[in-house]
Amino acid sequence: MRFALLLSVFIVASCGLAYELIAGALSSYLIGDSVLQFSTVIGVYLFAMGCGSWLSRFVLNGVAARFVQIELLVGLIGGYSAAVLFWVYAFLTAPFKLVLYGLVFLIGALVGLEIPLVMRLLEKQIQFRDLVSQVLTFDYLGALAVSLLFPLLLAPHLGMVRSALLFGLLNAVVASWTIWLFRVQLPERRALAGQAMVVTVLLLAGFIGSDKLTAFAETSLYQDEIVLTETTPYQRIVMTRWKDDYRLFLNGNLQFSSRDEYRYHEALVHPGLATLPWARRVLVLGGGDGLAVREILKYPQIESVTLIDLDPAMTRLFRDVPLLRRFNHDAFHSPKVKVLNADAFAWLDQHQDMFDFIVVDFPDPTNYAVGKLYTNTFYRLLEHHLNVRGRAVIQSTSPLYARQSFWMVANTLQSVGLQAAAYHALVPAFGEWGYVLAGREPYRPPTRLPAGLRFVSAQQIGGMFEFPPDMARVDTGINRLNDQTLVRIFDEEWRRVIR
Repeated sequence: MRFALLLSVFIVASCGLAYELIAGALSSYLIGDSVLQFSTVIGVYLFAMGCGSWLSRFVLNGVAARFVQIELLVGLIGGYSAAVLFWVYAFLTAPFKLVLYGLVFLIGALVGLEIPLVMRLLEKQIQFRDLVSQVLTFDYLGALAVSLLFPLLLAPHLGMVRSALLFGLLNAVVASWTIWLFRVQLPERRALAGQAMVVTVLLLAGFIGSDKLTAFAETSLYQDEIVLTETTPYQRIVMTRWKDDYRLFLNGNLQFSSRDEYRYHEALVHPGLATLPWARRVLVLGGGDGLAVREILKYPQIESVTLIDLDPAMTRLFRDVPLLRRFNHDAFHSPKVKVLNADAFAWLDQHQDMFDFIVVDFPDPTNYAVGKLYTNTFYRLLEHHLNVRGRAVIQSTSPLYARQSFWMVANTLQSVGLQAAAYHALVPAFGEWGYVLAGREPYRPPTRLPAGLRFVSAQQIGGMFEFPPDMARVDTGINRLNDQTLVRIFDEEWRRVIR
């Protein structure tokens, strides 16, 4: 019995931390700012555990029975927590944070009740001097186990909803074997066994039907028909279709529309690369869809393109799925292209390769994990990999909707000694969108472009560098790794747009 109860502590700790990680990850997926979400979720959860531990003093009789019922409650609430959050976000966006922190507090309080009750069940079998150390040892080991399993196995292979339901089932298993262990001391064991059976059936039904639950919520969230989904350790990938328009979403944020993505990617690549007829080696950071690479390969003199993207699932999908290969014209199958899955920041720091043209096509700085890729520290690394006459182009969000953010990118580039030439283009799916060309020499628009472009022309490029008053340059600070001011400013500007 002693080992079984200590194993229960291990599982209880694993489940509790799992629900906490799932809540933090899911809220980061849906509303961004991973640092804020994980920080507040952890804080609320730990506070709730303290409240639960304090409340345990009021459990005076029937400790084993109360432990079983708390386990079943944790399993049911925690197991369905991810599904509930997903559905609330899809159907009732306004109260999402209230439901998020309410669930985190409730689960934390119940988990806080569990450990003191287990210790009281064990106190007759283990001397007090060993009781605390053994319980806490198994508690911390359980936390370690799930902290390793969650990012490496559970999130990428099971997803958030199914992972939560799996841990709910583990809580139900702990409740069931506790009923068996204390069957002699539990006069209400049949009622408890019935409760355990009901909870287990509900969790199993949810686990088996989790794909349908998620699909139904996503269908309401994205409105258009969903044709592809994949959950990775880094993001949720969803592609939708409406007639002939395919749209890619990463963590709910639109990345491109097949109807007008050519405008975005032609504007991203050609104003800079067309000025470098001698360019041979190109580096692409981000851009795991291969659409920027497609445009680069329109220059026959290019000998090699190295693409660095963090998420192997992203590059695999756009390399292997026929529909997605059609968008990038099989760019990842070109012998000139080498794809590496790595963190761009770390890769630039660890390698010394030099390039004639660099395309920086990261998502917008919605959180600190991405925001570091818009800092002066990152741009110094970028400058070290740029040939003397080379150029880099940076996707820089909208100069209309996020004016301060856009010009902060340009000013941050200039702070590392590069000359920044800002420009913009209209992409209907996004509105006015901005880019910054950076190099050591003044920029002069090209006079010739590759044949067959649908949007950018030599006559039009000059006008792309002119800004009307509502998008004109503004003074901003520098985005530094230490504070990442850009993330806060970007969030504030887009919140005003949404309102």
